[in-house]
Amino acid sequence: MIQTYSTTIRRKEMDAVLTCMVDEKIGPGELNARLIQQVKETFKCDGAVALRSPAIALSYVLKSLDLEKGSKVLLSALAPAWQYQVTQELGYEPYVLDVEEATGLVSAKTYEEAAKNGGKLIILHETEGIVPSDLNEILQIGIPVIEDISQSAGAVVNIKNETTGDIEQKRAGLFGLYTILGLEERDVITAGGGAVLMAPGRREWIVLKKFVDEAPVTDLLPDINCALGWVQIREYARNEKTRKEFFAMYQQVCMLGRHKMFAREGEDGSTMSCFPLLLSSSFKDVKQYAAKKEIEIQPAFENSIIAYKDELSSGCIHAKSIMLRCAHFPLYPRLTHNEVAKIVKVLGSLP
Repeated sequence: MIQTYSTTIRRKEMDAVLTCMVDEKIGPGELNARLIQQVKETFKCDGAVALRSPAIALSYVLKSLDLEKGSKVLLSALAPAWQYQVTQELGYEPYVLDVEEATGLVSAKTYEEAAKNGGKLIILHETEGIVPSDLNEILQIGIPVIEDISQSAGAVVNIKNETTGDIEQKRAGLFGLYTILGLEERDVITAGGGAVLMAPGRREWIVLKKFVDEAPVTDLLPDINCALGWVQIREYARNEKTRKEFFAMYQQVCMLGRHKMFAREGEDGSTMSCFPLLLSSSFKDVKQYAAKKEIEIQPAFENSIIAYKDELSSGCIHAKSIMLRCAHFPLYPRLTHNEVAKIVKVLGSLP
């Protein structure tokens, strides 16, 4: 059976983790600092901290922003459920928004309306690695934006310089006041768990650093995870190149079928951490068909806010529909060419 998800662990990752174990230094230390330095060099942010989970990272964001308790935090219905849980647990009001059916993203217009209705903060979840094409409009709404690039890390966006009029390239993760880079098992870059919280600007890093300096050691990511994350970031380009090659093959065959894909920018405008397909037939039937061909598929949004809070369904019709119909097919660098050919054949003959 070809599994839906698989972390690509090569010799370099194994050696880094093994060296950490042999040195018997597995708690937060030298490799935590090395991971942070690698993140700063890769993403060109001013400061960063490696933490044990994305949920902890969001809690540090909310502390740094010092929002008034009870403030409305704008969340995508397809964002992971932990965003809703942390927001609520810390005394804020989760304001869950529906998405566009074509992209799985909340539109700038929807965010703007929510801001007029009292929204004070946007957690911008870049669903399935897709960076919003209306990002400029979202940033101009006038409330703070926090980027979640757990699925879109590595994507490059073309942005118009308002002063010169020139088109400039900028990495996902450099647009908000703070950025959460999840390092969980199914994120585009993994450390087996954890997250890096980045501050793109110096002013924001100065504020965040006050909380980082006082952070209990139990909040910081252990070196054994950092060793894996450090190598994963260094190997990102290689892994993404392979994923894009497979994605293009899947995409080509699916364009001839009746099932749909999300609209996304080609080349570097989005990342390909998974292959999501919006089914036009029963998920159960497609899953059974794929299983007969020894290919496992899973619901793409089984851990999303809309799956966690079913009572939101009436106000998030598109998100609910996507949650019920969207399937993940295997897409990871260690797939063999025979396995990829098998998946392509199945995608071209789905019921």
